[in-house]
Amino acid sequence: MKRVIIANMLMGALLTGTATMSFADEKIKDSKQNQQKRIAQGVKSGSLTPKETAHLENKEAKLNKEVRQDRKANGGNLTNKEKAQVNNQQNKLSKDIYNQKHDGQTQ
Repeated sequence: MKRVIIANMLMGALLTGTATMSFADEKIKDSKQNQQKRIAQGVKSGSLTPKETAHLENKEAKLNKEVRQDRKANGGNLTNKEKAQVNNQQNKLSKDIYNQKHDGQTQ
């Protein structure tokens, strides 16, 4: 009986860990898509100049490359430390997008 309970607890812990990893990966993906939409909206409205757009796109490309390299180094997954780092970098990029869109420069 104890073995069954322990086995069920371990299975639950594994499933919870998998769900957490999926949530973090979805959050990264959603942030990336949202930021692309914000940049596109800034281009469309004229609140981002071509130079600002290129700068933001380059930052995002660099972050995406870093994520790909980290995943490759870890068998397709990101460590918790890497996920936190990516989240911080995405937050900084989000602030950069906001600042560039609201700095008064237009096309």
